[in-house]
Amino acid sequence: MKERLTDALYGAGWGAVKRLPEPVANRLGRDIADLAWRRRGKGVARLESNLRRIVPDVDEERLRELSRAGMRSYLRYWMESFRLPAWSQERVRDGFEPKDIHYLTDGLASGRGVILALPHMGNWDLAGAWVTTKLETPFTTVAERLKPETLYDRFVAYRESLGMEVLPHNGGEAFGTLARRLRAGGLVCLVADRDLSSSGVEVDFFGSATRMPAGSALLAQQTGALLLPVTLWYDDSPVMRGQVHAPIEVPEHGSRTEKTSVMTQALADVFAARIAEHPEDWHMLQRLWLADLDSDRSGTEKP
Repeated sequence: MKERLTDALYGAGWGAVKRLPEPVANRLGRDIADLAWRRRGKGVARLESNLRRIVPDVDEERLRELSRAGMRSYLRYWMESFRLPAWSQERVRDGFEPKDIHYLTDGLASGRGVILALPHMGNWDLAGAWVTTKLETPFTTVAERLKPETLYDRFVAYRESLGMEVLPHNGGEAFGTLARRLRAGGLVCLVADRDLSSSGVEVDFFGSATRMPAGSALLAQQTGALLLPVTLWYDDSPVMRGQVHAPIEVPEHGSRTEKTSVMTQALADVFAARIAEHPEDWHMLQRLWLADLDSDRSGTEKP
């Protein structure tokens, strides 16, 4: 029953919100965000716990300000995503302004394939729609399998409607397809700041250990594709901002494991620098750091 209700709510969002005038949808998103923030549920509590790790010496008043802004940013993402299928191509092109896009266009022109690795910042679906619309470049991505299956199907259909090829997150089969796309000179986009496999690469992130997916670094080594970090954030305008960062190079020496570790840490460092500047736009409402994951398994909270 819970799964069917969840699926119905997402279906209602895509069906109803996209028909609302944009100012009304924006206002609705802020109202829902503020309500969730005032109710102090598990998601808000986890968001504040994560913010404590990334904002040094944050006091309670500032933490509350950041968590409220974070919930508003998160609901802005959802309102935009519900409405994206109804946006005109002009609205998509005008809705995102990335800096240093030459790293991407030059990489694609070289024919070697490009991997874009992103954290959970801003609206990665809008950035993807901008790539397929503005740059007229299709790409392949991976989606986490959700329950119920009908909800996963909704997300796949939604992202495919924006011009993306979507593969299920199921290990080696998806990796092989991504590698083939890159060897053909294609584009792959991966959200890369949260490990879903429990077998990712351990990195230092804001001074504490966590794991991040190894796939981006492994694909770059195996295919020779360019690995580019991308970060996204909002400001007070209707336009999302972003930056394509300089390539993460494959080290000349070391084993594959050692190279993967170095590259994933470099990716984490780029993410951390931009998240520190825009903490409210990092939509991490789940446990991430190893100490927090361990406390969840043991049932005891660790500092």
